[in-house]
Amino acid sequence: MASFKKMSDWRNHVDHFFSGHFWNEVENIIKPTIPQINIYQYDHELICVACIPGLTDPNQIAIFCNHTLLEIKGVIDIGFKGGKVIKEEIVQGVFERRIALPFPVKQDKINVSYQNGLVVIRLFRLRSL
Repeated sequence: MASFKKMSDWRNHVDHFFSGHFWNEVENIIKPTIPQINIYQYDHELICVACIPGLTDPNQIAIFCNHTLLEIKGVIDIGFKGGKVIKEEIVQGVFERRIALPFPVKQDKINVSYQNGLVVIRLFRLRSL
């Protein structure tokens, strides 16, 4: 048990030394973030495009929005099983992605569509009174 404490202490020292979440950054370099996304900002809306191959129905993913945070959860499974993998560049598996948004959006007005492997999420700016 003492070795786990030493490892945790060492990790905290490295995080402190590199002034941040060093291990999170290293993990992002080693394991790419999925799904890959693009966000486009317009005057009164945001469009988030997420690359999710193999999806047959947008209801297979969960999309949550809380003011300035968009969360997407699901599974990327392109469906090929049983063969020997020679090269694998399409990242697959369970994903959970949280995206900080540049302005608050309406939680009750989210439009989602899916076409050609891309999930398009339209979010609308929340107007303050």
